Amino acid sequence: MSEQTRPGEAIVIAGGGIAGLSLSLALKQVLGRAFAVIVADPAFARPARPDTRAYAVAAAAQVMLQSLGIWDKIAGDAQAMTEMVVSDSRSGDVVRPVFLTFDGEVEPGQPFAHMVGSGALIEALTAACREVGVELRDEGVTCFDSSDAGVSVAFAGGETLRARLLVAADGARSRLREQAGIGWVGWDYGQSGLVATIGHERPHGGRAVEHFLPSGPFAILPLSDGGRLGHRSSMVWTERSENVPALLSLDEEGMLAEIERRFGLELGEIALESPVSAHPLGFGVARRFVGERLALLGDAAHLIHPIAGQGLNLGLKDVAALAEVIVDAARLGLDPGAADVLEGYERARRFDTVAMGAATDGLNRLFSNDATPLRLARDLGLGLVDRLPGLKRFFIREAAGVAGAPPRLLRGEAL
Repeated sequence: MSEQTRPGEAIVIAGGGIAGLSLSLALKQVLGRAFAVIVADPAFARPARPDTRAYAVAAAAQVMLQSLGIWDKIAGDAQAMTEMVVSDSRSGDVVRPVFLTFDGEVEPGQPFAHMVGSGALIEALTAACREVGVELRDEGVTCFDSSDAGVSVAFAGGETLRARLLVAADGARSRLREQAGIGWVGWDYGQSGLVATIGHERPHGGRAVEHFLPSGPFAILPLSDGGRLGHRSSMVWTERSENVPALLSLDEEGMLAEIERRFGLELGEIALESPVSAHPLGFGVARRFVGERLALLGDAAHLIHPIAGQGLNLGLKDVAALAEVIVDAARLGLDPGAADVLEGYERARRFDTVAMGAATDGLNRLFSNDATPLRLARDLGLGLVDRLPGLKRFFIREAAGVAGAPPRLLRGEAL
């Protein structure tokens, strides 16, 4: 800690992913020397590995990243989604009827989302954190002990530090959440997400496509141009977990043949621009988002199906809400780790999180099957939504994160 920081005037964030880094940057930019902001993650000590994952950053989250000074650093690699197309078919169908289309703009000139590479986003956040004086520790938090006076945080290297607040951003299997005795309600979908970057010879035009197949959704999400064939998209293929080992054992030619069956031929020849990785899918939500001097952030608080591409955006909403209550308390000379401050964060996030989790869970259950009555009902429903502009606008604003009264950072306002 700096000499200007009094003992205990610190906030510790366990987990150096996108949510943890975004929170630390937002806090340090405003609180300055009044508080030490520490991010602890053993991953900081490991060489950076190529990360080919990409995220759909919603319009509100983009505004927040702009406010934090991050967006301009990654905008060159971001790809706007200008259109969203939804179809419902089987993988062997020659014709895939389109049941629903969305114009990709929330407002004129404002796309509802951009596709952004995970590696570029983390690199920009890490550099910005270093610039403003966030302390990045290459060790994890092993345990903590909370009291009315503060929280004692123990690091893997043996040091113990007194802080006002500990933020658990250590993932869906959060050890800190477990240590705090906060329950977790969740289940496994029996599905895995197969993710890869796909090259193709024809431009995507900013169009995102979601094919609903019996095993789960198959999404084609536009990326910035590049690669061997000149154009790229991110593939998120939901498959029954029992089928995944056999798929991953295929050689490149076999894997491309399986992808092409689902990808279609609209974009011409395709190629693998990255290895295919598999990620088990599940649902989960913490019974509480806060404990004594502890706040859960991102996947440590909730885990949802990627069917709507909202996982990262839920985490960034957490960041905006938690940063707001912490900064407001600190400005008033109040304790940012006090119970009433943290309760404000939980009130701001719990309903929205549960609602989004229930929506994605329901969509996945509705579309990940081949029952004829359900197919007819859901296709009728998609067709009706497509004919109701007001309802389509409601859905697009929800997906963009601009509906309701979001926290200040998501509106582009300073903390």
